[in-house]
Amino acid sequence: MSLVNLLDFDLEAVAAFCAGLGEKRFRAVQLFRWIHQKGEADFERMTDLARALRDKLAGRCEVRPLPRISEHVSADGTVKWLFDVGAGNVVETVFIPEDDRGTLCISSQAGCAVGCRFCSTGHQGFSRNLSTGEILAQLWHAEHALRQRLNLAAGERAITNVVMMGMGEPLQNYAALVPALKVMLDDHGYGLSRRRVTVSTSGMARLIDRLRDDCPVALAVSLHAADDDLRDHLVPLNRKHPLDDLLHACRRYLDRAPRDFVTFEYCMLDGVNDSDAQARALVDLVNGRSPCTTPGLRIPCKINLIPFNPFPQSGLKRSPRERVQAFARILRDAGLVATIRKTRGDDIDAACGQLAGEVADRTNARERMQRRRAVIPLTPVASPVVSKPEVGA
Repeated sequence: MSLVNLLDFDLEAVAAFCAGLGEKRFRAVQLFRWIHQKGEADFERMTDLARALRDKLAGRCEVRPLPRISEHVSADGTVKWLFDVGAGNVVETVFIPEDDRGTLCISSQAGCAVGCRFCSTGHQGFSRNLSTGEILAQLWHAEHALRQRLNLAAGERAITNVVMMGMGEPLQNYAALVPALKVMLDDHGYGLSRRRVTVSTSGMARLIDRLRDDCPVALAVSLHAADDDLRDHLVPLNRKHPLDDLLHACRRYLDRAPRDFVTFEYCMLDGVNDSDAQARALVDLVNGRSPCTTPGLRIPCKINLIPFNPFPQSGLKRSPRERVQAFARILRDAGLVATIRKTRGDDIDAACGQLAGEVADRTNARERMQRRRAVIPLTPVASPVVSKPEVGA
């Protein structure tokens, strides 16, 4: 008989499992706390559980961690772990320490089927979705390994923020994602604030609506272009979920979101999406003045400009720093909140867009990418840098 992995369960599922063993709910809460708050996998060490219950658990279930293949530590303190999820698939998890927080970037799939032009994960192809337990095992390992390494006091957290921005499109793994989010938010689990858990999506409008209803957390959208023609090429998902559908979903999401804005991620690609005109088009897009969207559809937002992290298969280049700064000035002069992401962990290939792991691809991603590059080369062109960029009306 195969053992049930308790990392696959949120608290309600653990309570149902314990009820099946004839145990009351408070025992499920105790068990849940041992697993997630204390990082314990050995039932024998769960000392406030009755001996009879510990014996039942040992014969029926387990806390199954992911085999850790390697750990790499960057010069800036960023940590990257590689985990084996079987059948030739390896996923990556990244911890980013900062003065006021510790952020964990978690993978949701072995590979990714979206195939964004600028993302090395997409070039690896797609093998399968991760289970809830495999998603949570990344947080479980990182939190408790870091507590020991940092010699934190009892109850002190190493990880204060979680971003579902690792390998994969989280909303394409919706059934496993939501229970994992609930464990992250549960006060008996990791007790994270909804404002500090972020799901990043390439733009699956209908599933953004479901997330709003089922488990609203902070939302980040991989935008990368202000018009449908370019976004079709950079983010192929846009052909099914064009900008007008996507922005309407974002507007609806804000009705229940823990923050009063959506974060739009914008990867800066030299000569592709970084011109002054494209910055002004982005201003128009979020202010409801774009021909691509319904007139007046304004989205309160923060725009996060991300320096592209090159990899050989992309055929793309990073925008020069001066160009990124000029682009940001146009956004800020128009009254938008615009930040430039600091690149972290690039010396260990842990920066944004660099996570690739190893994927037993079932989608022929490399061949598809090569065909797309042949048809749509996106050859960079010179982009002038102006000292005082004008803001479009």
